[in-house]
Amino acid sequence: MVLREVKRLTNIFKYNIINLKNFYKFKDYMNKNKTSQKGIDLIKHFEGLHDGDLHTVGLQPKLCPAGIWTVGYGRALRDDSGEFLTSKFSYDSIRFLRPEMFNITIDQAEEFLREDLIKFEKIVLSKLNVSLKQHEFDALVSHTYNTGGSSNLFKLVNEKNKKKIKDWWLSTYITANKVKLKGLVKRRNAEWELFDKGILKFN
Repeated sequence: MVLREVKRLTNIFKYNIINLKNFYKFKDYMNKNKTSQKGIDLIKHFEGLHDGDLHTVGLQPKLCPAGIWTVGYGRALRDDSGEFLTSKFSYDSIRFLRPEMFNITIDQAEEFLREDLIKFEKIVLSKLNVSLKQHEFDALVSHTYNTGGSSNLFKLVNEKNKKKIKDWWLSTYITANKVKLKGLVKRRNAEWELFDKGILKFN
């Protein structure tokens, strides 16, 4: 009888240990599939808080260098069909089409960023079949947040060819409307430093 009770308690203990291990594995998995503060800081630095009218209280939509209306930390505005609202639409047209995106607060901009990060994290995870370190994941999320994602880059990362990844990363997506932009060059360099070395540098 005593032996049976000891065995029962031992099995319960083993079961709880297994569950605890699985919990920490799941927690570790979730953390690795979320952008860290370092990655968020990189995105915030290069996106900046978009404000199209500094004379009006709150944050207003602004045209990005690529000619797309954005708000907050670079959230791209779309019409009801999901198409980007581009420079062919005037400021007043954007006010008519997306009145809810005018006079937003910094808290709302932070909320938009969190929502958008989930979307871009899912894109990165869906395209990769290799394990990533946290800083590599952060850099890829930043790149995808800015570009929408590149099948060429994901392919190179899956192939684990560091030299090709670097060459491609630093030479692609550095233009807007065929003009090389210093801001994009700096961003690609900062993303690469983060991906390659885990270092966050903005110069």
